[in-house]
Amino acid sequence: MSATTSMPKTPTRSARRIRTVLLVSAVLIAATDLAIKALVEALLFRGNVVDLGLMNIRLLYNSGVAFSLGTNLPAGVLIAGTGLIIIGLIWYTVSVAPTMTALSRAGAALLLGGALGNFIDRLDGRGVVDYLHTGWFPTFNLADVFITAGVALFILGTLLSPRTQTRR
Repeated sequence: MSATTSMPKTPTRSARRIRTVLLVSAVLIAATDLAIKALVEALLFRGNVVDLGLMNIRLLYNSGVAFSLGTNLPAGVLIAGTGLIIIGLIWYTVSVAPTMTALSRAGAALLLGGALGNFIDRLDGRGVVDYLHTGWFPTFNLADVFITAGVALFILGTLLSPRTQTRR
């Protein structure tokens, strides 16, 4: 091979490891969310409410997306739309994971895990299982907490990352 021909770039072992840890973490987060949803459904299937003081656990199904937006849309449209968004998020986060800060990667894992948990939950056509109820905020679930915390950590990790210095 001549000096002018470049070798194709292959990910380093470290980059592959970072990507694998990100994806495995997201899958474990999604599995945790789905297990808790199954437990809530099993325990509260008859409309029971568990009063925890400031928060109640009550079973609801959200056929829309955030804050029940899109409730009147066909389930297939919501599934296809959220599926495409998740594919885009996975592609982006896996592509840039090696260059992210650890805080941003943790945020990305939470975001992906929460999104996957809600997406998989939606596939049965009933909607997403929501169970955390405050009375002053729409009922939500642990995946929603993961998504919100993930976005916050991702942004914070990006803002706190060291800036590269450009030479003049």
